[in-house]
Amino acid sequence: MTFSVKHTEETRGSFGDYRYGIYEEGTLIAHFWHDYRGDESGLEFVNGMTDCDPEREIGKFLEGGGSELLTLSKRAIIYINENSP
Repeated sequence: MTFSVKHTEETRGSFGDYRYGIYEEGTLIAHFWHDYRGDESGLEFVNGMTDCDPEREIGKFLEGGGSELLTLSKRAIIYINENSP
């Protein structure tokens, strides 16, 4: 399966959450979010199932950013495969 991550283009306040869409084979399956400091995060599957701070460490869920393409970490892919409805 091929996963991709895209930053959600929405207006946010200066201390608002960052949101990302997680896609499997081009279909949106979940939204991942984290606060502006990276202290809190969560995963919301499109069917409504949520999990706050799924990996307990934001840095281990997403990789890349800046000039690099955002991707899911290997741990994130395992987590999604095990918990996706």
